[in-house]
Amino acid sequence: MLWHFADLFETVAGIVPDKPAIIQPGLTRTYREFEDRAARLAEALVAGGIAPDAKVAIYGHNSAAFLEAQFAVFKARAVPVNVNYRYVEEELAYLFDNADVEAVFFDARFAPRLAAIRDRLPKVRLFIRIDDGSGEQLAGAIDFEEAIADHSPLPRLAYSEDDIYMVYTGGTTGMPKGVMYRQGDFVKGIAGYLLGPGVEPTPAFMTAAIGMLAASGEEPVAFPVCPLMHGTGMWLGALAGHSFGATVALLPDEHFDPARVLDHAARFRATGLVIVGDAFAKPLLAEMRAAIARGQPYDLSALKAIVSSGAMFSAETKAGLLELLDIEIRDAMGSTEGAMGSSVVSRADPPGPTAQFAIGEHTRVFDENDEEIEPGSDRIGIIANGGFTPVGYYKDPEKSARTFRTVRGHRYSFPGDYAKVRADGTLVLLGRGSVCINTGGEKVYPEEVEEALKAHDSVWDALVVGVPDDRFGERIAAVVSAAPGRAIEEAALIEFARERLAGYKMPRHIVTVAAVPRAANGKADYKTAKETALAAVG
Repeated sequence: MLWHFADLFETVAGIVPDKPAIIQPGLTRTYREFEDRAARLAEALVAGGIAPDAKVAIYGHNSAAFLEAQFAVFKARAVPVNVNYRYVEEELAYLFDNADVEAVFFDARFAPRLAAIRDRLPKVRLFIRIDDGSGEQLAGAIDFEEAIADHSPLPRLAYSEDDIYMVYTGGTTGMPKGVMYRQGDFVKGIAGYLLGPGVEPTPAFMTAAIGMLAASGEEPVAFPVCPLMHGTGMWLGALAGHSFGATVALLPDEHFDPARVLDHAARFRATGLVIVGDAFAKPLLAEMRAAIARGQPYDLSALKAIVSSGAMFSAETKAGLLELLDIEIRDAMGSTEGAMGSSVVSRADPPGPTAQFAIGEHTRVFDENDEEIEPGSDRIGIIANGGFTPVGYYKDPEKSARTFRTVRGHRYSFPGDYAKVRADGTLVLLGRGSVCINTGGEKVYPEEVEEALKAHDSVWDALVVGVPDDRFGERIAAVVSAAPGRAIEEAALIEFARERLAGYKMPRHIVTVAAVPRAANGKADYKTAKETALAAVG
């Protein structure tokens, strides 16, 4: 077996052909069917002129078709391009052009958006329409199911571990960028995550582990609640699940509905939920409590773990979940550019302070001179991931050179997050430097202020931004939403925060909104939050 997703998934399909690979309401695909359908789609891609290293966009909500399309792209030795389904026409046109997209799998509902920009997509030679019940059509598009029926399975190609796997990230600022990994590095990294610390992943060991899991009779079901179009749901949910023969459960919903998620987690007998921090965890916890109060608790007895990454997951929310569920909560600290730390808590090992992680084996924190921060020094440094590191950003050598650098002979990724290191080696995340607020020469990291505000019972969510100030350059404004059934009293919230924050970190404005702006994957939308704050305070 090679460290390549096509080869790995084919290996899994050979070991557990009759096991469900994907389940969603009304549909089950075995690994045999998953592999066969992907091979037929791969043949359709090749017949349509898609060669190795060509870029193929996947534009849709969570579904079996999404994962079948991606597997097909891997089989064709092409490069999948994830598309944010919230993008409007201008953003889509930029992404397709920047990524050099040559083929597009798309949910039918997005046909009108594609039609509106089609004359701006001269590189796209193939459109494949996924029927989602909307009835929307795009002239000249091939039907997904017809493509499968009309093509024979593509014979397995000679895959290379140098093939590129790429994921587009918008980050907190700037235009979306494609983060490129070698398949060999990325797949081995996923294997290392699954096998755990202290185990050296090898293809032979991975194949044996898949076989042992199959023989054990265990039925792991990974349920990515967050969108597959982003790294957390795809990496920690779908790719991780399929890499060791688990069933991946999906809910093809346009919007996150905690009651529907929990109902299907019970129906799927999900053993793991994949979420993005408090944006998903708090509504899920509130719905669990409401269901208990109604006398109709959800049957989550199969659940063993909740896995999160990509946004703050507060200690208070973790503690609330552990009151109701005897599970592990795994909070992975990382970005599209690499993993940096983790936190695992349970009833036996309850959560400590928010945003504190066990530092990764290959993670370092450097100062501005590329010297390591001394643990316990209280100095702030930038986090560097020295594990499996991206090749670079697609078509952006300048940003690649700034982000992926070699320090004393070792290559690191510097995504832009800042932290302190406690004397015991614990990593204390402060936040992304690109949204750091400079007020009177003092640096304030928004996440620290946000977590202080969210600890108050009346606050459901919060984002903190800087707004212009004639004297200090910037002053701090908080955009907050109220917890269900509560009202936010500004004076009380400020007094509460004063007990937890230094004076220069205190919000000077509290702007209450119905919902704090976040992307579909739960990540902070600081741009919209700043616009909201400026409109309210000037």
